[in-house]
Amino acid sequence: YGQLAGCFGILSAILLSDYTNLTTASAALKNTITTLAAENHNLTLLNEELKKDRKNLSDIIEHMEKTGNELNVSRAQWSVEAYCPREAGDRKCNSCQKGWKPNFSSCYAYNDHKSSNWRNWEGAREDCRTKISDLLVVANEKEKVKTISPAIKGITGYWIGLRAVNGKWRWIDGSDLIDRTWIKQHPAEDGHCVTTLTNKGWKSVSCNETRAWICEKKALTL
Repeated sequence: YGQLAGCFGILSAILLSDYTNLTTASAALKNTITTLAAENHNLTLLNEELKKDRKNLSDIIEHMEKTGNELNVSRAQWSVEAYCPREAGDRKCNSCQKGWKPNFSSCYAYNDHKSSNWRNWEGAREDCRTKISDLLVVANEKEKVKTISPAIKGITGYWIGLRAVNGKWRWIDGSDLIDRTWIKQHPAEDGHCVTTLTNKGWKSVSCNETRAWICEKKALTL
């Protein structure tokens, strides 16, 4: 009988331990289920937010496309008015806008204001940009010779898109000046830009000085 009681006691202890372990596991499982339920709820909320964001993005894209189309129409209308103005009720198209001189495949604007309205190199370039253009970049000897830079109204030179960068003459399109015979002065230091003037050639001048300037843009192909 004593042995039986001892075995019963051991069995009871084992069962109690198993019960305790099962109770602990059950509690842990309940906590896991609660955590998963909370995460599922959060994911559901996040999914709803993503749906709203997607809808908002779709609306924004649709608005941008509509605005873009309207801008394209406005640009097209601007181009028509700029290059094909009405004259006596009819439209006549030109390769360059009014006030611009055509030459080769480009249009040139000679900003030959009075000296009080001259600009430094950066200011001249900014003016060109407001006209959807940039300072003159000379492609070859023919353009160099044919580009007009008249010495009128006391003008001592016109800014072009050439300046000293790291000891080299460099165009605003990023290319280096190839033909060094076009300007005798060496680009010894940054802060110097180039002016041109008929019968006077090209000259290195401090970019901070004020001069007239030449803007260039592509001509309209008719």
